[in-house]
Amino acid sequence: MTSLTKFTASNMFFRLLLGLSALALTGCQQDKSDLTAYIAQIKSQQKSDIPPIPVMKPYDKFDYAAAALRDPFIPTVIDVPPPQPEPVIDNGISPDQNRRKEALEFFDLSQLQYVGTLEQEQKWALIRSSDGVIHRVQEGNYMGQNYGQIMEINESRLVLKEIVPQTQGGYIERDTSVPAVEIN
Repeated sequence: MTSLTKFTASNMFFRLLLGLSALALTGCQQDKSDLTAYIAQIKSQQKSDIPPIPVMKPYDKFDYAAAALRDPFIPTVIDVPPPQPEPVIDNGISPDQNRRKEALEFFDLSQLQYVGTLEQEQKWALIRSSDGVIHRVQEGNYMGQNYGQIMEINESRLVLKEIVPQTQGGYIERDTSVPAVEIN
C-alpha cells in the first residue's frame, strides 16, 4: 500500500503542477487590444525622410613612376661644419664690471646735456638728464652707457673716454665729447 500511496501522491502532485501551469498560460492570453492599437498608431505616423547613402568615388590607382629619380631619404647636401668665429684678440681693454654704476650711466649720451660749470674748491660740470634733473660731476666720474669716464672739463665741452664693445668681441677705447648748450 505504501507504493500505491506514493504513486497517487506523486500523480496528484503532477496533476496539480499541470493545472497551475495551464492557469498561468491562460492568464497571459488576456485582451491585447491596447497593444495592438498602439502598434497601429506608430505604423500610421509619417515616416521621416532619411537621406540616401552618399555615392562613393571609385578608387584611383596611383603608379609611382619616379623610381629613377633621387631617393628623398638620402641627404643630398654634405654636412659642412659651421665657420669658426674669428678668435678674439684680447687687447687688455675691458670695463670694470665690479664697479658700482653712477646715476648718469643709465642714460645714453644723447639724453644728457652739458649746461655749465660750477667752481667750489674744484671744478664741477653741470649735466641735465632727460628727466630734467641737474647732476654735478667732476673729472673721473662716469656717464653714458658705454662706460664713459670724464677726462677733461672745459667751458665748451666735456671730454670722455668710452669703452665700446667691438662686433668681433673684445673692447676698444674711443674719445667722445659732449658740447655745452646755452640755456635761455
